[in-house]
Amino acid sequence: MNFVSTRNQETVVSLREALEAGLAPDGGLYVPKEYPFFSPADFDHCHTHAEVANLLLRPFFAGDEDLAPKLAAICENTFNFPIPLVPVAARPNDYLLELFHGPTSAFKDVGARFLAGCMEAIAESEFFHLKRTVIVATSGDTGGAVAAAFYNRRAIDVVILYPEGRISSRQEKQLCAWAGNVRAFAVKGSFDDCQRMVKEALLDVKVENRIWLSANSINLGRILPQMVYYAHASLTLWRRKQGSEKAKELPGFIIPSGNLGNSLACIWAKKLGLPIGPIHLAFNSNRGVVDFLDNGTLPAHPTVPTLANAMDVSKPSNLERMQHLFPLHSELQNQISASTINDDEIRAEIQTSEKEWGEALCPHSAVATVARKKLSRAEAFKAKEWVMVATAHPAKFEAIVEPLVGHVIQVPELLRQILLRPSSRRIIEADYAALKSVL
Repeated sequence: MNFVSTRNQETVVSLREALEAGLAPDGGLYVPKEYPFFSPADFDHCHTHAEVANLLLRPFFAGDEDLAPKLAAICENTFNFPIPLVPVAARPNDYLLELFHGPTSAFKDVGARFLAGCMEAIAESEFFHLKRTVIVATSGDTGGAVAAAFYNRRAIDVVILYPEGRISSRQEKQLCAWAGNVRAFAVKGSFDDCQRMVKEALLDVKVENRIWLSANSINLGRILPQMVYYAHASLTLWRRKQGSEKAKELPGFIIPSGNLGNSLACIWAKKLGLPIGPIHLAFNSNRGVVDFLDNGTLPAHPTVPTLANAMDVSKPSNLERMQHLFPLHSELQNQISASTINDDEIRAEIQTSEKEWGEALCPHSAVATVARKKLSRAEAFKAKEWVMVATAHPAKFEAIVEPLVGHVIQVPELLRQILLRPSSRRIIEADYAALKSVL
């Protein structure tokens, strides 16, 4: 399959080229030139996430002699932890899709591990190993997932940029608890500053004989595997209804949203024919996309720090991919809806989350569950079942969650092992020259 830039249909590249470049030369983002279409019945023999992934992603890997033969193994290695769809006892027909059972307890583990597997497969195919530097901007969870996924990978260095003072202590520990091929830099600015520096690096084609690679959701290799858990969840609910009068009812998804990579993955999965109904994007107080959907203009608001810090984004990169998929604004408005949730609502939701949802919620997951309760009557009736996406484990945000629920949140074992590692970081100014000087 070929891929094109969102800004120029004539810029056609292979999957490998799209993964390695991250950004197109014109500054656009790579998207599939065409989208395959599946029937839910095509997945009748696929039950695990790895099996769904191998079938769903096969068309995107077609024709790539280095990556296609290794797709099945990459999928098995990526989806080797549970991603349960949990029914909510107190709310019939509501579910939590728990994406936080991977090594760093956040949904970013899926995309980071998949991309790392692809890049390692590319490196193994080369006779001469040119050093690659994966550069990533993080508002909290991406950097930790990328660090864990790429740690000690052959011929790959990792550079992580994060906004100083705007992530939780445990998130920062996950970024800085590595040595060797992984380095973390605290940037004196916002996530948007970090993201801008990453884009400048990607367009600086070569620096000291290195190839820059992006591990943010601007990289196609992050988005593609994230379609899989939406596919698997929707197929699970679809299969339960077959043979009944409810067979045509499609579940709705409510997704905590920031840079829009996870949201885009759900939209793409729906376009590919998976049985997905309405899609609702839930934002924190950074409401730029909500306003954009209303009037077609993305306001130039500064980024607002919130409790759901991994979603503190005012200029989401993947909005460009959504606009490419739906060129008419009315089309985009018909495909998604959106709402904004403030910190007071997040606190109140976490405080009652164990009673209402059966488990403590992280601030980001709480944004989704509040959005579910705030759906208008008309919108709520668009689906008989709703899936709230739970993106991170509450133990990553103990300083916020524990005082609200009144007890200590048990730390998952894989996360605990990372937190025990020694850590180090450096602080730099929010400009590319500062980054380039330390590299």
